[in-house]
Amino acid sequence: MTTPAPSPADNAQDIISEDENLPSPSAEDILADNQSLRAAIEQQGAAKILSTLEKVEQEKSLKPFQAELILLQKYLEETKRRMIIIFEGRDASGKGGTIRRVARYMNEKHYRVVALGKPTDAERTQWFFQRYVQHFPRGGEAVLFDRSWYNRAIVEPIFGFCTPEEYQTFMKGVVGFERDLVRQGTLLIKLYFSVTKGEQERRFNRRKNDLLRQWKLSEVDLQAQERWDDFTSQKYEMLKRTHSNHAPWTVIRSNNKHEARLNAMRVILNSAPYQRGNYDLDYVPDPEIVISGSREVEQMEAERIRRGKFSS
Repeated sequence: MTTPAPSPADNAQDIISEDENLPSPSAEDILADNQSLRAAIEQQGAAKILSTLEKVEQEKSLKPFQAELILLQKYLEETKRRMIIIFEGRDASGKGGTIRRVARYMNEKHYRVVALGKPTDAERTQWFFQRYVQHFPRGGEAVLFDRSWYNRAIVEPIFGFCTPEEYQTFMKGVVGFERDLVRQGTLLIKLYFSVTKGEQERRFNRRKNDLLRQWKLSEVDLQAQERWDDFTSQKYEMLKRTHSNHAPWTVIRSNNKHEARLNAMRVILNSAPYQRGNYDLDYVPDPEIVISGSREVEQMEAERIRRGKFSS
C-alpha cells in the first residue's frame, strides 16, 4: 500500500510549524550548556550576536508568507495560469535576496529563475524580445526574471550597449508587447527595487571587503555610483512611459532588506485570486515601502521642481 504524497497545503503547514515541537530552553540554560556560544559572545560582542538573532527572527517571520506562496503555486498548477515576475532595480538594491526568499520553498518543478547574461552575436541579430520569450512560462508555471527586457530601458542606453534608435524602438513597443502577454492570460508582475545612493554605496563597500561577496561586483557595478544621476533619469523615463493599467510598475523601497522582501511577497500574493490558507496574516503592503509606479513618477517630478534635479 503506497503512502499518498503530501499536498501543497500540508507542505505549507510544515513550513510554519516545523519548529513548534522543539523545547524552548531559557537563555541562561543555553549559555550554561554551550561553551562555544559564550566564547562567541566574548569574541564577537553581544551586539553582533543580537544582530544575528534578529536576522533569524526575520527569516522566521517570512515563513507564513512563503507557505502562502506554495498555495499560490498550487493555484497556478490547477488553473494552468502563467506567471512572470520581473525584478528590476539598481545594482545592490536587493533583487537577488528577495528572489531567493520568494522561491525558497516553492516546487522546483513549477518555477524557474532566469538571469540572462550578455546576448550572443546571434542573439543580437534577433527580434529583441526573442531571447526572453524562449524562457517564458508554460501553463501552471512561474518564471522569475532577475533583470529582464528592461535592461534596454536603463542599463543599455547608459553604457552604450544599444543605439538611440534601438532604445526608442523598445520604449515604443514594450507596452504593446506586455498588453498582448496579459491579454492572453499571463499574470505579469513588475517590481522595481529602489535603494538610496548612500545605502547602495554601503552595500558596495561591503562587497569589496567581503571575500564571499566580491564575485557580485562587476564593471557596471563599479560605475553605478558615478552614473547615479544617469540611472535616475533612465528610471524616471522607464516608469513614466511603461507604467500601464494592464502592466503597472510597483516600486519597493529596499533600504531595509527584510521589509522589502516581506512586502514584495505581499504584492505577489495579492496578484492572483488563489485560496488563502492563513487569513490571520496581514496581506496589506506597507505604504511606506510599496508605492505605485505612477505615484513614484509624481514624487520624482515634484522633487525635480523643488530641487531642480532628481535625487532618488
